[in-house]
Amino acid sequence: QREPGVEYVRGDIMDGPELGEAVRGAHGVFHLAGFVSRDPEDGQAMMRVHVDGTRRVIEAAKATGVQRIVVASSSGTIAVSPHQVVHDESFGFAEEVACGWPYYASKIYQEKLAIELADKLGIEVVIVNPSLLLGPGDSRLSSTKDVLRFLRKQVPVVPGGGVNFVDVRDAASATIAAMDRGRAGERYLLGGPNWTTEEFFGRLSRVAKVGKPRLKLPGRWAELGAGVLEHVYRARGKEPPVDRQSVEMANHYWWVDSSKAEAELGFEHRDPTLTLADTVRYLRQDIDPSV
Repeated sequence: QREPGVEYVRGDIMDGPELGEAVRGAHGVFHLAGFVSRDPEDGQAMMRVHVDGTRRVIEAAKATGVQRIVVASSSGTIAVSPHQVVHDESFGFAEEVACGWPYYASKIYQEKLAIELADKLGIEVVIVNPSLLLGPGDSRLSSTKDVLRFLRKQVPVVPGGGVNFVDVRDAASATIAAMDRGRAGERYLLGGPNWTTEEFFGRLSRVAKVGKPRLKLPGRWAELGAGVLEHVYRARGKEPPVDRQSVEMANHYWWVDSSKAEAELGFEHRDPTLTLADTVRYLRQDIDPSV
């Protein structure tokens, strides 16, 4: 839906002159372009989009006189652990854990490139790191696919990890605030409640009025089973109902402390039950009315 008074420029951050045209004359740039996939085959494509694409955005900004860029990344570059740990920005990059997953590896390299290149070119960069984005409007199912799978009763097992999610509307407000209030070179975690995955599914079950999964498997067994299933489906040219990487990730804790963003950006997250309800409502109304 096009907003009145907004100029739209269609282009590709990877190629063509449109990028320079889009940023010319701008006060600042919000770099939100990304590619989300759990398929290992997409690893190189995600690296190109997140690293090479970010390089082109920063270079285009420098060439056209833009002085500030807000880059949207992910809490998963910081806040992921096999243990019940709540992370803040002081934890640095979660390279030992997250670099095994192509999407998060590409986002770590994106952040490092953004900070180093911006400093070299004399441009201010602020990075926002939202956790799992829930709420209405995710037409591509980039972050709500697992909720849809739950509504379709396609989640048979409760993973052993923990989840943090944030309403996309609250993350958007904080991202806007980062343009004027964020400190150059800083990262800002944007998160909501820290729940175990079992608690998350329990609350989602009550909101959606859908039975929650009760079967629990040790992490290694769950990952092994998912890997076998994924191999069989992909060998037949089909999309697997679950993949090993997703199960491995679900057995980790993605817990976030957003105190820094609250203090410096004025970030607030709404009642998480309202976010879950709006997510379910959107998926049922706009994606799959059968659930």
